Amino acid sequence: MSKPKIKFLWFFLTPKMRKNLLIELTIVVLALTAVASNQARLPDLTYEGIEIKEAWIPMPDGVRLAVSLFMPADRDQSAKFPVLLEYLPYRKDESRKGRFAVFSYFVARGYVVARVDIRGTGASQGKLIEYEYTNQELKDGEMVIDWLSKQPWSTGKVGMFGISWGAFNSIQMAMRNPPALKAIVALMGTDDLFHDDVHFIDGMMHVDSYEFGQDLANILPAPPDYFLDEAYFRKRFDTEPWLLIYKRHQRDGQFWNRASLNSNYSSIKIPTFVIGGWYDGYRDSVPRMLEKLEAPVKGIVGPWAHAWPHQPYPEPGIEWRHEAVRWFDYWLKGNDTGIMDEPRLAVYVRKWHPPGVVEKVPGYWRWEKGWPIDRTQKLALYAHADHSLSCFKSKEGNGQTHRLRYIPTVGVEAAGNVNWWGDFAWDQRGTDAYSLVYDTEPLEKDLEILGFPRAILYVSAEAPQAHWIVRLSDVAPDGTVTQVAGAGLNGAHRKSAEKPEALVPGQVYKLEFDLHFTSWVFPKGHRLRLAVNNAIWPMIWPTPFAMTTTMAVDGLNASHVVLPVIPQSELSQPNFLPPAKDPELPGYGALKIDDETISGYAEIRRIERNPLLFQTRIVASGADGSFYPWAKIKYWEKIVHEAQDNDPARARVTGKNRYTIELEGRTVTVEAELSLTSDRQNFYYKYIRRAMENGKLIREKTWEEIIPRDHQ
Repeated sequence: MSKPKIKFLWFFLTPKMRKNLLIELTIVVLALTAVASNQARLPDLTYEGIEIKEAWIPMPDGVRLAVSLFMPADRDQSAKFPVLLEYLPYRKDESRKGRFAVFSYFVARGYVVARVDIRGTGASQGKLIEYEYTNQELKDGEMVIDWLSKQPWSTGKVGMFGISWGAFNSIQMAMRNPPALKAIVALMGTDDLFHDDVHFIDGMMHVDSYEFGQDLANILPAPPDYFLDEAYFRKRFDTEPWLLIYKRHQRDGQFWNRASLNSNYSSIKIPTFVIGGWYDGYRDSVPRMLEKLEAPVKGIVGPWAHAWPHQPYPEPGIEWRHEAVRWFDYWLKGNDTGIMDEPRLAVYVRKWHPPGVVEKVPGYWRWEKGWPIDRTQKLALYAHADHSLSCFKSKEGNGQTHRLRYIPTVGVEAAGNVNWWGDFAWDQRGTDAYSLVYDTEPLEKDLEILGFPRAILYVSAEAPQAHWIVRLSDVAPDGTVTQVAGAGLNGAHRKSAEKPEALVPGQVYKLEFDLHFTSWVFPKGHRLRLAVNNAIWPMIWPTPFAMTTTMAVDGLNASHVVLPVIPQSELSQPNFLPPAKDPELPGYGALKIDDETISGYAEIRRIERNPLLFQTRIVASGADGSFYPWAKIKYWEKIVHEAQDNDPARARVTGKNRYTIELEGRTVTVEAELSLTSDRQNFYYKYIRRAMENGKLIREKTWEEIIPRDHQ
């Protein structure tokens, strides 16, 4: 009906009729609003002495965030508790079983734990945030903390904790210092989004199954009904893929610094406890934060990958929650637990183990006063023309150079299955065969290092773009090679990752950069190996030019590595508790997946080399599934990396993944396909999403974009 007709009819209504019509319209609007906001949610439940209550947290713009509150079931209604917050997008309802196991420990010790889905994810309302750690996400986080502090069961004091994303935004919320936030515990997080996170590892282009898979996980419909309505499509399904956004930002700068602590360590005023693992890609942040934070800070670095230390991979685990309770009791309850009287750093010193996966890492715990360790001794080892490595340095002459042909498909042994500077690398001999390699003589006694080995290279390249990858390894008497530390440098970032500069072909550059944080005891009779090359694929996207690089050895400008050697000492050991047995939440469990892949997330299944065509293809795939009281969800993914040795510019990543949600009488499927290719000038991005119900296509959306290569 047009506006003139509405005005015309309104003119002929009596005042009473107009009033009644307005009342009826108001009732209709309110009813529609109530229907729109009456989003289904899980029922409250009580189990093993813990009550799980579902609630909404209102935001100033009317959006409501979904929260699960884990509370003591036998609490006095007048009792008040400090609150511990975990805030992330990884769908609180589907992860309820795992988090019940984690949170129950804190609840039993006098805390309420709040698990909140970030805006537009899981059960929360609103439009999906634009990318990780947006200003909106962090502003909402401040509102969440304020709301938790003002509930009748709250003491007004809030702590924040989490692993991975939960650690990242715990650090970032501490940078904002909201009044009610009194302390944080961050596990497996980082202070540097550009160099440490998975989008540009060491400042170099990276694409893995997490990046690709997160774009699909982000846009799953809200549980427990998983409705595919227009609001869902507008607020989640149709939103721009994050991977596309990240690949537009190929240099450091404001986009990454907005939430990176390393741009302003003094911003944190809140007591901070950081926990990392030697097989986790974010471990570097622990010593940096210990050194640079002005607020009270403690750290633990243990023998773990990206996992909770009480559910360790690998062993040995510790009951980190006991240490977290001591931390939170001190800062949120005012109890003197003795934690501030102990040394600031507990570190697990690694002993030798063979390459590949080990179930238990040999080594021992040790207290350190803090970081840096004042008794550290620097040991420089120089590369020589005969491929030896020693502390001897020639005092004269320009020395010699070693040449290396760039082979872009080298590096899978160094990257390992997880495809970052974390987890277990394979035997390094396959990558070493295509690297410049320098070995020490067998050691006459054990040698311990702890810290950041530093590489100093004198190098040149025949092309305007090149990466340099440096690895430090332990060579056992039987020839097996275990990677101890490594890192890479984008040659264009030699001066600045914010203002990259192309290389001048043939010009010699002095490159200095740290390898990632490490601990290792090289046993007597073993050798140390320094290996240098220009690729670590598929971790890092190949640079586009065929070339040969050179590196100086011997002479005044001999390339070398400086090791942080730790003399033997009689320092005491922490007495960590072993992991406690966690309760099991019934109604939740793992599904057996009948698939050609091994159950689990994407791991390398095949490496296909065609030497006649100079091509290599790496296929990774995985499948997983879980059942819940309201649904069954299955996940499948496959990602393929392809590259050519005779044409490095032509690299390609393709991926497919799918979620299948089985409900009573309905099956919802959300799937995606990715194609990302390159030539010398550009990346070519294509991404397709599909949503189906009972096998019928409901929606399909495609994104295509040409992204100029920016020194990548």
